[in-house]
Amino acid sequence: MPAARSPRPDGDATRALLLETAGQVFAERGFADGTSKEICARAGTPMASVNYHFGSRDALYEAVLIEAHRQVMALDDLLALTQGQGDPKQKLRALLAHLIGLSARGAAPWGFRVMLREVLTPSAAVPALIEQAMRPKSRLLLGLLGEVLGLPLDHPATQRGLMFALLPCLVILVAPKEVPARLLPALTGEGLAEEFIRYALAGLEAMAKAHRADQPPGPKPARAATRERA
Repeated sequence: MPAARSPRPDGDATRALLLETAGQVFAERGFADGTSKEICARAGTPMASVNYHFGSRDALYEAVLIEAHRQVMALDDLLALTQGQGDPKQKLRALLAHLIGLSARGAAPWGFRVMLREVLTPSAAVPALIEQAMRPKSRLLLGLLGEVLGLPLDHPATQRGLMFALLPCLVILVAPKEVPARLLPALTGEGLAEEFIRYALAGLEAMAKAHRADQPPGPKPARAATRERA
């Protein structure tokens, strides 16, 4: 029988090169106008490389989206910021400061522009992005918000609180740098993270108080009930 073909030693390197090149092309042109021909030409690989390593241009774009989401919010970073012992509010402060701090970097990775394009013009790859990149991270974030609010993960306020707390950070992250520079220059100045954290925590505390007040009263403690019977 013929011997099994061993993988080419440069296969992983070529795949990584195509992913990086495709990310740059899709960031510049969007999914509709970013062609396999241009990606392969820039990468210096044969035209069949996209199909060989990813199966199709659509599958390549899914991989680019997942990598783009990792560049914006890496799972390892979330694990480090949300797991372990400690006060939930301090963990949330660290998370928000981390996200706001990313926006201060001079040159944002291509993933930020890819995600901005995807938000503005969603593609058929959104389900794959949700399942492979967003859902694992959302579980960690909902767990942290639930601790901060003192509410279950599936409570509507926990889910809304997550959106209210993180969406402004993500907008600041993926928005083109010239927008805040021209319209709202204070969004790039010192103190932004602390001001936003103050704002977010105050809003979450107000939500927590409102929903705790809506909870039905629990059973009276046994000691109090004994005094009443006496």
